Amino acid sequence: MKHAPGFLAIVEDAKARVKEVNVAQALDALAANSGAALIDVREESEFAAGHVSGAEHIGKGVMERDIERLHPDFKQPLYLYCGGGFRSALSADNLQKMGYESVYSVDGGWRAFLDAGAPTKKA
Repeated sequence: MKHAPGFLAIVEDAKARVKEVNVAQALDALAANSGAALIDVREESEFAAGHVSGAEHIGKGVMERDIERLHPDFKQPLYLYCGGGFRSALSADNLQKMGYESVYSVDGGWRAFLDAGAPTKKA
């Protein structure tokens, strides 16, 4: 998908501040820490069509509104993914601004999880 220049500019700005990990790093970290969370920030219809096993859905549109209720520990590791790693970087940037200390954006997102053969399921 070709993205608009304005969108790409804000993504690059966010990525300058966000910690990115690849799929292998995210899966290893999640396996090593049962307290870490994997969060799918895509639209509800995207999540329903298929998502990484064990992921919870908190859409980008409601992330800032709902995150403190769902994940009140600001030190909990949160691994965010979207379709390709852009929306998750924007969400991770905002969570860091809110005070979350261990937020990661999974580079390549859903497509990278699929390419890596990660376990998936449909809602």
